[in-house]
Amino acid sequence: MNIPQIDLSQFHIEYIIVLMAGIILYLLYYVFTKDANYTKNIRSVASAAEELNREIFYLKKKLEETQKNISKNSQRMSDREIYEEIERSVYDMINPFSQGMKQLQENINYIEAELNSRVANLESGVKQISIPSSIHGNDDEKIISLFKQSVSVETISKELHISKPEVEFVLKINQLQ
Repeated sequence: MNIPQIDLSQFHIEYIIVLMAGIILYLLYYVFTKDANYTKNIRSVASAAEELNREIFYLKKKLEETQKNISKNSQRMSDREIYEEIERSVYDMINPFSQGMKQLQENINYIEAELNSRVANLESGVKQISIPSSIHGNDDEKIISLFKQSVSVETISKELHISKPEVEFVLKINQLQ
């Protein structure tokens, strides 16, 4: 039996050629789509630049008209009239700022009154807090005296048979701690 042999080298070359053709087609498609995107972007930038040029043209034209009006008006206006016009313009610009400052001052006054009210309420509340009954005037003097002698709060508490928070309270009231 004679089996015909297939030439594999030619078979591989055909696949390689087909693969290369596919890659080339893909690259052509990719380049074409990117080119279309770039063209689109360039057109949008160009239209924006054209719009800006148009705006600049109109602004230049308006500037020239304004300069002509100013030159006409300055010839007609006396120095006093110019001064009054400037004064009016400055007043128109400063007036909103002034109103804002007045409102700010009113807000500050309101906050200050509110704070004073709260401080007064706190002070009256603190005055109503009673000092613990175990602390007497003599104990206060003893606590202060011992503390000034550099005796620790724990030791003062033990010696006078008073709780540590009561000792700290006396020291805080007398502004020693």
